This record gives sequence, C-alpha cells and structure tokens, in this order.
Amino acid sequence: MQIRTAQSRAPDAGHAISEIANGLGIAAHGRPDFLAVHFGVGLGAADLATATRPLAGAVHGGSSCFGIMTDAGVAIETGAAVGAFAIWDAAGGYGTASGDLGSDAAAAAGRATLAALAAAGREGEIPDLVWLTVAPGREEQVIEGIRAVIGADAIIVGGSAADNDVSGQWAQFGPQGTHQDGVVVSVLFPSTPFASSYQGGYAPTGTSGLVTRADGRRLYEIDHQPAAEVYHRWTEGAVPMAEEASLSILGRATLWPLGRVTQHVAGVPFHLIALPTVAYRDGSLGLFAAVSTGDRLWQMRGSADSLVARGARVAEQACNGIAGPPAGALVIYCGACMQSLRDRMDEVHQGIDAALGHVPWMGVFTFGEQGVPMGGRAKHGNLMISCTTFGA
Repeated sequence: MQIRTAQSRAPDAGHAISEIANGLGIAAHGRPDFLAVHFGVGLGAADLATATRPLAGAVHGGSSCFGIMTDAGVAIETGAAVGAFAIWDAAGGYGTASGDLGSDAAAAAGRATLAALAAAGREGEIPDLVWLTVAPGREEQVIEGIRAVIGADAIIVGGSAADNDVSGQWAQFGPQGTHQDGVVVSVLFPSTPFASSYQGGYAPTGTSGLVTRADGRRLYEIDHQPAAEVYHRWTEGAVPMAEEASLSILGRATLWPLGRVTQHVAGVPFHLIALPTVAYRDGSLGLFAAVSTGDRLWQMRGSADSLVARGARVAEQACNGIAGPPAGALVIYCGACMQSLRDRMDEVHQGIDAALGHVPWMGVFTFGEQGVPMGGRAKHGNLMISCTTFGA
C-alpha cells in the first residue's frame, strides 16, 4: 500500500485539481485505487467533481468547513481550499457510490452501499471499513441503512458534509453525481491492517438528568422541566435561553455540550456528544444528534486546551492499533471545534502530525462525526474526533 496526500488553495476548481494531481504524482504513479477529495464550499462541488473524474475510477467527495488540513498544514484561510487522500493498493479492493437521500435516508444509504460493493467487485462481502460522507440531518438513519446491508458490527467512519456558516451550502459527490442532500459511501478492503479511534474532548461536570420528552433532534424536557431552562442552569448561564425569538446557541454551546454514556471501557464511561444548536421560545432545544426519552444526559465541559490536545491523543490511539508506523491516516475533526480554535489550529495540526510520525494524512472539518467507540458499534455524534490509520 502507498498513500499520498495533496492540497491546493487555488481559487478555481480547474487549477486546484491540477495542483492536486501534480501533488499526488498521478502522472508517475498512475490512477489511485481510492481517492477522497474534501473541500471548502468556496469551490463549487459540481466543478470539482468534473475536474477530478479523470484522476481515479471513483472519487469520494464532500465539503468541509472552511477547508481542510493535511500533513502539509492547515488550509482554512479563504474557505476554498481542497485536499486529497489517495491510496494505491493493487492487492486490496475499493468502491464508491453516491445518491440523493430522498424521503428514505436508510434505503438510500443501503442502495449506495450495494453499489459501492459492486464497484469494488465485492458483492455479498463485508468491507473492512466504510468511509462515509452524508448531508447533515439524518445520519442515524444512514448508519442503519448501511448496517442493513453489511451487518450491525460494520466499521463506519466519516463525517457530515459542512459549509462555512450552517446555511446549507454543503455538498457531496460521487460516481452517481453531485448532491446537496445526499450520501457518499466508500467500501474499503485494504491489504494492510488498519485501526480507528473515535473520541470527544469533553469531561462530565457531574450534573445529569433524564430525558422525559424528546422527538428525534428536538429535546423538550429534562426531568419534566423545559430543556432550555435546565440547560441554562447547568451551564451556569453561559448559554442563554430564548426570549422574544428562537436563538442560535451553537457557538456558545460548543464548550458546553450534552453527553450520553453509551458504554464503559475498563470501567471508564464513553460519552457520545450531542451539540445544542437552537434555544426555542417554547423552552425546547434543537440538537445536531437525536436523543430518546429515557436517555440520561450529562452536562459536559470542554476548554480550548482540551480540544487542542485531543487530536493528538486520538491519533496516538489509532497508531497503537496497528503494528509499526502507519502508511497514512484519515482524520475527522468537528467543524464547530475547529471554528472555536481557529487561532490555535496550527497547534492541533502539529500534535496530530507528530503523533502520526509525519506520514501523509488528511483532516476534514465536519458538522457531525461518525465512528466506532472502543468496544462498541458505529455511532453518530457531535464535537467528536476520529483518526483512521492504515498500515504500511
């Protein structure tokens, strides 16, 4: 297996992909077996899809908040950078497919998974790894749709496509076209070992309560009290309640998310993070992840220092899962966390790069993160970080 990465800050898709092709050395190495392309929405997805089509048999494309990072550095200044992660692995198998989510996100994800397996020439097999990009909003259903095809224990890693201001300009593209509310599924059968780590950079404050009324991503009551009122109290007033109109709280909630314990590893609880985004006038909260009546929610607390350090720790854990140094890695880093740390993202980059041993890697800034917690099954969460390493 050989892995190479490239990035470009060129202002238009044609020049950017030309720089990507040169950076990957495609003229010398030939077309890669797997190519992931992630980009800031300042570059049009349709133009990028057209420009990348000659580079590989199938390209996995998805937008990323403000840009990307690779082993070469962080590129988020203009909102229009593009990065690429390429694998050459003749002994492995790789396939990509995409589609609109439509009215049934689970069914659409299932169809894309079957098409990706067919593209890899591995119909009926269970892939070692699924790399996923999906429009924000129905990630839980998408994971279920993939599981329906390849089993409940499928290793699904990826992130929700993002834009620069949560205005819905995110995009995805694959062999079946360019999508705004779509899914891209890549199935990977690498010939070398791989490992993936998935964590959040937050600690519980010790305060918790039961969800007594919820409807998917709308949280109405905690302990039979209005959720926004409880949350305001738990955050010591750091996150306000709505007064005359509904209020966006995403930025202020980034250091004060809610967590659910999904499992214990060696006696230590794993908290899956949900990010409150809107405080409504009726006292409810909008979230970027679904919760259910009966869930216990913990008030979580983070800091800039904890979020800076977490990337390197996740990368180190992923490296420990394979024998020897990695050939390369894919990193998912929450877009909201990135925006709260914009002036410290060079520190985040340096920590991850050092933990990975300065091999080729690419990081994507997402509006939702999918991964597999240690000892568990694939989940969708917010404010999470994942790192997937591939053996040499």
